[in-house]
Amino acid sequence: MDCIFCKIINGEIPSYKIYEDEYTYAFLDIAKDIEGHTLVIPKKHALNVLDCETEILTKLLETVQRISKHYVEDLGYDGVNILNASGAAAEQSVFHLHFHILPRKKEDGLHTFPVLPGTILSLEEMHNKFKLN
Repeated sequence: MDCIFCKIINGEIPSYKIYEDEYTYAFLDIAKDIEGHTLVIPKKHALNVLDCETEILTKLLETVQRISKHYVEDLGYDGVNILNASGAAAEQSVFHLHFHILPRKKEDGLHTFPVLPGTILSLEEMHNKFKLN
């Protein structure tokens, strides 16, 4: 398998580890685009949220929460953005499930939430289309 994140987990590629447990691994993103940008991945390969085993996804989200709390409660950040893209159409670029944690300060001036174009569907139409039966 030629997965960069699997290679990081296996120690074939170096990383700046933030946290590790039996199921998950978290490390700094090499992009250095924002202070503390952290990637959290499962150790067991999964393409994305859509094909990940529920137990592994649960462990992954527990780690995301643990690191996010650490950034806010221990390091003084005011909040975090937690981002995920699942599938090529959603702009996933590395096909190993991962969540991004972006530590945030109230006055950092960053706008990391996407600006979306809107929809012509009414809320009722969307409700009828998207609800689980």
